[in-house]
Amino acid sequence: MPFQKVQPEKLSAAVVRQIEKLILRGILRPGERLPAERELSERLGVSRPSLRDALADLQERGLLATRAGSGVFVADVLGSAFSPALIQLFASDDEAVFDYLTFRRDLEGLAAERAARFGSDADLAVIDEIFRKMVAAGDPAHSDHAAELDAQFHSAILEASHNVVLLHMMRSMFDLLRKGVFYNRRIMFGQHTTFEALLDQHRAINAALQARDPAAARAAVEIHLDYVKQALEEQNRADRNAEIAAQRLEHERNRVG
Repeated sequence: MPFQKVQPEKLSAAVVRQIEKLILRGILRPGERLPAERELSERLGVSRPSLRDALADLQERGLLATRAGSGVFVADVLGSAFSPALIQLFASDDEAVFDYLTFRRDLEGLAAERAARFGSDADLAVIDEIFRKMVAAGDPAHSDHAAELDAQFHSAILEASHNVVLLHMMRSMFDLLRKGVFYNRRIMFGQHTTFEALLDQHRAINAALQARDPAAARAAVEIHLDYVKQALEEQNRADRNAEIAAQRLEHERNRVG
């Protein structure tokens, strides 16, 4: 008969599984500090030696990292899909920017559709709360906090889609965006977009999600990212025109007669 004796599971293995799930589901984020050992062992209901064994296992597998004098953190597991050389190519190629936006348009549209269909009431409440903070924070052209809230809004939609592969893949893309690999969000916000237009677009996304309308949620995300793409195209055109105008001015000043 194909039966084997059931082996009692070590407490440390149960702790490992729980922390793994929290990382996989995006609840524990890269760079987030875990509670101190005593507090965490009490929360989990295990002894400190069992907790240490679990943390050591997770660190050995690269999911957690220790910082001397600071504690244990979720490791930076994002961005590993691309080599540093390829990231540098992304940063130096205009076509990559628009490919990135097309990629985001397709996958974030899907995420919004799934969030409207599968998101819990709590998921939608998180999205609504972030949107309210965006309204209060004002123009992202003048505030790092407001620009970060914009990224949090889109990340919350990904979380509400309840697809962990989509979540982590898109988080890695947002991580590159935060580092200015694809374009500088602050410049884009400031030069060729308006705060009111962006806010209205996010309001439409939020409204469709709160109404649990998958088609409208997807369409609202697509409209928003089409707008961002157009704004960046206009920025590139303006930059080229400014460069040509500067050359003409220099030539005119230096022209003899």
